Amino acid sequence: MLDVKWLYEFIIFIYALSVIGYFIDFIQQNRKANLAAFWLLSMVWSLQTIFLLTQVFVKDNFPVMNVYDGLYFYSWILVTFSLLINRLYRVDFLVFFTNVVGFSVMLLHITTKARADLVEQGIRFVDEMLIAHITLALISYGFFTFSFIFSLMYLLQYRLLKKKKWDKRLWRLGDLSKLDQYSYLAVTGGVPLLLLAVILGVVWGYNSGDVFYWYDSKTMGSFIVLFVYIIYLFLRIVKGYQGRSIALYNAAAFLFLLVNFFLFGSLSNFHF
Repeated sequence: MLDVKWLYEFIIFIYALSVIGYFIDFIQQNRKANLAAFWLLSMVWSLQTIFLLTQVFVKDNFPVMNVYDGLYFYSWILVTFSLLINRLYRVDFLVFFTNVVGFSVMLLHITTKARADLVEQGIRFVDEMLIAHITLALISYGFFTFSFIFSLMYLLQYRLLKKKKWDKRLWRLGDLSKLDQYSYLAVTGGVPLLLLAVILGVVWGYNSGDVFYWYDSKTMGSFIVLFVYIIYLFLRIVKGYQGRSIALYNAAAFLFLLVNFFLFGSLSNFHF
């Protein structure tokens, strides 16, 4: 039983890394990240295919006879199409979002299957998802914090330059272009982690047995924080915003993150 639980965790882990890799490629057109994500997803597909063939030829059961087995087959189809599209075409938008959906479906199937088949270990497995949800969310907040600090340093540097205060503080703050770039890279690292944390949190909410509130203050706040930082990336990449304007937006986004963490968390029904 422990080996099966370990296998579930391994599949989720490499699938999550693949999603992060495809996100980085989607944002930065990074071929190394795309290649790494492709091979990680290939590992997921191989494990899924082995399980599928075992069900068909060993257990004489094609896994589409109930909703949760259907989710597994659906996830396998999404992974298969994603790999084919990635190899044959260059459609970053489609590949990334296909994998986000595929990861969500696979996660829902695995957690449901774990609770049904592994009994006590399945319950622990679902509880570990909560730990992963919190951990990823806090790590993403760490990335956003560093991004905020870089933006703050940028704004201070910009102010000193405007006032022509050529003192030691100016040189110690660093180059404006580098501060702007570091802030952007930190957000690029934080967004996929927060996205995975939100997916884990939603799936955990449906499998934990507790009442899950879509309209809970912290739940809604987390979705809004994710949306706010996605808008940051949209403004930066698509609209070409750089410098002071995007630094001000980033500072405002971080302030909302703090409101969500402290205020919305205290008003939540099941978040700390």
